[in-house]
Amino acid sequence: MFEGQNLSPAVATTLFVIVCVAGYRYRAVWKAEGPRWQLWLFGLIAAAGLLTLAFVPLAVPG
Repeated sequence: MFEGQNLSPAVATTLFVIVCVAGYRYRAVWKAEGPRWQLWLFGLIAAAGLLTLAFVPLAVPG
């Protein structure tokens, strides 16, 4: 499916940080019973990032 596509360690780390921040914001909006569009936004960002990290291989040097 993702032949020839790899995540470099720097890109994977950056994506992981973005996913963590989006998940934190999702939880904060959920607890504050904030606007639904923010829940969708942060939830989709977190889900897309996690799916990318799960299914796109990591380029390991060597």
